[in-house]
Amino acid sequence: MNILVCDDDKEIVEAIRIYLTHEGYTVHKAFNGLQALEVIEEQTVHLVIMDIMMPQMDGIRALMKIREERNIPVIMLSAKSEDTDKIMGLNMGADDYITKPFNPLELIARVKSQLRRYITLGSLETKTNVYQSGGLMIDDESKCVTVDGEEVKLTPVQYKILKLLTANAGRVFSIDQIYENVWNEAAFSAENTVAVHIRKIREKIEINPKEPKYLKVVWGIGYKIEKL
Repeated sequence: MNILVCDDDKEIVEAIRIYLTHEGYTVHKAFNGLQALEVIEEQTVHLVIMDIMMPQMDGIRALMKIREERNIPVIMLSAKSEDTDKIMGLNMGADDYITKPFNPLELIARVKSQLRRYITLGSLETKTNVYQSGGLMIDDESKCVTVDGEEVKLTPVQYKILKLLTANAGRVFSIDQIYENVWNEAAFSAENTVAVHIRKIREKIEINPKEPKYLKVVWGIGYKIEKL
């Protein structure tokens, strides 16, 4: 399990990292809200521990951004003990709240509790958000794409195209249909635009892009993900 720890106090981040690593978790570090959002975009994160008061972007604003697309557990940290801070964090979508200084054993217990709840209660939803064809898998919750267990990095547009085709594996989409679904506007001379993205996707998900296993062209019609 991957956990993101975000606090502008580097000593606190390092201390939490040591506790979590000892429990077998992989820890990613950030020191303000903007860095936290960057890590979440680049890595698969299963839980976030985040301070409220930070420079550049505070924890509440970062939490609101996270909740726009993800329902991963977020535990808020704060040096303040006022109920208003706790209520604000919970109202913005936080799953739990711990006041600093905290007992490391209590933090670990809360982390484990939130992860258990996320895995158990989120399992039904996750199944509907996972699209697969053979060894190609897209987890739309974490925006993670893997091929035979290896993570593949895609741009947002590449991800949307691949998700559209994989979620409808076996169905052929014309170039215009792909463009209109991904760009949300009428297709006009979209052939080159779509073709470039298709080529880039193939280079990332296929062992041999010239003989694709997953992303196939249907000549004169369009493209499809093979249903495997």
